[in-house]
Amino acid sequence: MARHLAAIMAADFAGYSRFMSEDEAGTLAQLKTHHSELIEPTIAKHGGRIVKLMGDGLLAEFGSIIEAVTCAVEIQQEMENRTRSAPEERQMRLRIGVHLGDVITDGGDIYGDGVNIAARLEGIARAGGICISRQAFDQIDGKLSLTCRPLGPQTLKNIPKPVEAYTVESEGEAAPADPDRGELKVEYCRAHDGVRLAYATVGRGPPLVKTANWMNHVVYDWETALRHLFLDLARDFTLLRYDARGNGLSDWDVENLSLDAWVTDLETVVDAAGLDRG
Repeated sequence: MARHLAAIMAADFAGYSRFMSEDEAGTLAQLKTHHSELIEPTIAKHGGRIVKLMGDGLLAEFGSIIEAVTCAVEIQQEMENRTRSAPEERQMRLRIGVHLGDVITDGGDIYGDGVNIAARLEGIARAGGICISRQAFDQIDGKLSLTCRPLGPQTLKNIPKPVEAYTVESEGEAAPADPDRGELKVEYCRAHDGVRLAYATVGRGPPLVKTANWMNHVVYDWETALRHLFLDLARDFTLLRYDARGNGLSDWDVENLSLDAWVTDLETVVDAAGLDRG
C-alpha cells in the first residue's frame, strides 16, 4: 500500500433507480452510451483514470485538481446538451463531487478520507451540478473561468469534521438570483393586527412558498448550509420566504404569537407578494 495526493472525482446519475424501474433496457443503454461516448474519453483527455464503476456511479482520480474540475465541468455541459431535448422526467443528470486529498492505493483501488469526502460531496451536489471541497477551491481559484459559490461548512456522513464546500458554475451559466449581486429583494407588509412582516422573493417560475419557522431570518439564512437548497429551488420556482412575527426582520415586539396568527401571516405575505392562492 502507498499513499499519495490525488484529485478525486465521484459521480452518479440522479434518479437512476426510478429510471430503471420505468425502463430497464433503455436506461442501461443510455448509461452505457454516456460512459463510452462522453464520460470515459473526457476523463482520459484530462489525464484521469477511472478507479472503479459502481452501478450508475464511478470513482476517478487525477494528478491535477485543475484537470479534474475542468473535466467535471465539460462532462456536465455536454450532458446538458445531450439531454436537453428529452422530456424533463427522462433527463439523466449527473451529480459530481471533487476533492483534493490524501489517498491510499492498494491493487489499483484507492481508499481513505479523501475518497469518502469526494463521495459525500457528490451526494450534496444538485442534479447536473458539481460540488467541490475547500481544498479543491483553493487550488483552482483564479485559474479557471468558473464561479464557485460557497455553501459553508457541511456536516457529511461519517466524516468527523465539517467540510467547507462550494458549488461550481461555468462562466455564462444561468444562475438564480443571488443576494451577493443585489438580487434578493426584501420587502415588508402589515398583518391584520399591524405587525410588520419581512419577506423575500427570488427566482422565476411557478410560486413556491417556504413557511416561516422559529429563529429564521430571510437574509442570514442565505449564509447557512441551506443556501444551496434555496438557490437550486430558485432555478425553477419563484421562491418566497418570510420571517415569522417575533423573528428575523419582522417585528419582534408582538402580543399575539398564536398558531392562528401565524396562519393569517402566511396568507398576508402570499397576498402581498402577488401570488395566486387559487
